Amino acid sequence: MTPRLTIALALVAACSGCRSNSAPPQPVASKEVVVWKTVGSWSGRGNRQSETFTSDTGAFRVRWETTNPARPNAGHLHVVFRSGDSGREIIDAVDERNVGADHDAAEVSAERPRWYYLTIDSADVDWIVVVDERIDARVKARP
Repeated sequence: MTPRLTIALALVAACSGCRSNSAPPQPVASKEVVVWKTVGSWSGRGNRQSETFTSDTGAFRVRWETTNPARPNAGHLHVVFRSGDSGREIIDAVDERNVGADHDAAEVSAERPRWYYLTIDSADVDWIVVVDERIDARVKARP
C-alpha cells in the first residue's frame, strides 16, 4: 500500500464514525391571532358623518356606547358604512332602537377593501362609536 492510500483509508475510517450530535432544526411553531387596529372614534348627540378612512381588509369591529337618554329606552343609534367613492351603503353595522344607556360591539365585513365613511344617525342619546380594523397575523408560539 502506498503511503497516500494508507492515509486516505485512515481518514475514511476515522470519519465514518463521525456524526453530528446536534438535532436537526425544528420548524418554528406559530399560531394565528387577530389584531385590532383602531381606525377612528367619533362621539356626539344627533346625526353625524365621519371623515373617510381606508381599509386593507374590509373586516371591522364596531364598538358603541349610548348614554344620557332623553327618556328611558327611547333612544336610537344607527351606524352605516358607506362607500367613500359613491356614497352607497356597504354595511349596516349597528341599528339599535329603544335603547337607553347601553354598549355593545359588532363584527362586520365587506366584500373587499376600499375607502369608507360612516353615517351615524341618532336620536335622544349621547353616543360614542369606535371602529377597529381586523388584521389576521401569525406569531411564534411559545415552546
